[in-house]
Amino acid sequence: MGPMATHVITGAGSGIGAVVARRLHERGDHLVIVARDTGRAKELAGRFPGAETLVADLANPDRISWALGKQTMPEQVDSLLHIAGIVDLSPVAELRPPTWHQQLNTNLIAPAELTRLMLPQLRAVRGQVVFVNSGAGLNAHAEWGAYAAAKHGLKALADALRQEEHANGVRVTSVYPGRTASPMQAKIHSQEGKEYRPEGLIDPESVATTILTSLDLPRDAEINDVTVRAGS
Repeated sequence: MGPMATHVITGAGSGIGAVVARRLHERGDHLVIVARDTGRAKELAGRFPGAETLVADLANPDRISWALGKQTMPEQVDSLLHIAGIVDLSPVAELRPPTWHQQLNTNLIAPAELTRLMLPQLRAVRGQVVFVNSGAGLNAHAEWGAYAAAKHGLKALADALRQEEHANGVRVTSVYPGRTASPMQAKIHSQEGKEYRPEGLIDPESVATTILTSLDLPRDAEINDVTVRAGS
């Protein structure tokens, strides 16, 4: 990434996304934060002085193009970082279409749509798209059907995009973190009826380091897929 790179980021409000946003902001890069509503946008802009915001609700991908069409899109996009995600655990026997739509919309279709809308800017600077996937994007366990289906789909999206955009110089990276200390994990633990103990989980700083490494890698190489697991 050259001087004053611009990063469009989802999920900057908490967990891994908040750490990535903070690290990029601290090193002087420019942030364009995608927020679900104007209140959230204002809050995040206050947290990262100098950052721009775009308001788009990832839960409603059909409206993203319309919403962004009414806002000023960044002229330069060096990286598009898909870090937002939602999880809802349920056995297939109890999963109804609204939950399926919610999981697929936010975790898969919205990233695809944001990517489509940002591709002209990404191609212009030979930028990079990073999908923060999940261990669930590689293996699906009981009660994880809807989320894992969305994340398996996200892997497919990344793999197809990588092949399509290779000739345009756009790098595509998927990161598959294991269980990471975050509000999302606290929610999962409560859904599983387990005690939430962050000390046994991956520090989001370590996942952020992995993401920044993929961005800063010299242009002769591309990290396609990287799995991050809890250490000793």
